[in-house]
Amino acid sequence: MTNNSGRKRIIISVSGSLIVPNGGIAEGYLAKLNKFIRKQLTDDPKRQFFLVIGGGSVARHYIDAGREVLKHELSAEDLDWLGIHATRMNAQLVRTIFRDIAHPYIIKDYDIIRKVQESVVVAAGWKPGWSTDYCAILLCDDYGEKTVLNLSNIKQVYDKDPNVYPDARAINKISWSDFRKIIREEWTPGMHAPFDPIAAKRAEGLGIRVIIMSGEDFENMEKYFKGEEFLGTVIE
Repeated sequence: MTNNSGRKRIIISVSGSLIVPNGGIAEGYLAKLNKFIRKQLTDDPKRQFFLVIGGGSVARHYIDAGREVLKHELSAEDLDWLGIHATRMNAQLVRTIFRDIAHPYIIKDYDIIRKVQESVVVAAGWKPGWSTDYCAILLCDDYGEKTVLNLSNIKQVYDKDPNVYPDARAINKISWSDFRKIIREEWTPGMHAPFDPIAAKRAEGLGIRVIIMSGEDFENMEKYFKGEEFLGTVIE
């Protein structure tokens, strides 16, 4: 979508599982992401990327440690703050990689609508109660956009867990109401879900479309940006 400034804003929720898959930073993946985003900007200089970065295994390690050490003394809010700070650390790394073309500060306060001109804007978690998926939806609301590209380590959404059920069926397109029936209704710190349930409710209310696809398949992502047929799940 082209806005009044002439920029084509592209809001992407990048799963932390791509950046920190097993507690170690995936330098190879970050190098590929860096090259890919810069190519998209070369292909169309009017594009402006908003990259909302998740916490990944770093967030889960901190959350698990907090639970283990203090047992039942930590609230869900305490655990969420651990995850939020993990997203901010990951986001700062990503911003540094794009430092020559990126906004100088990561977005971590969504009460303020920033007028940013840089080609890359990096964002992180904000408040307890939801994931960075929700933050991506907030950016859509702030900037009047209607699409979020959600990159994770899955290629599509399934009607049930494919790791448990061999007959799980991949879904190409689904409504928000049907999608919400196959995920948990409540957010819990560090939860695994194709898309945060709180974000799903907000996206449905705002009429925002979310496209879930593998963030590791750059050839497939290229097809999406070229307007060609791609592999993924469209939720709207």
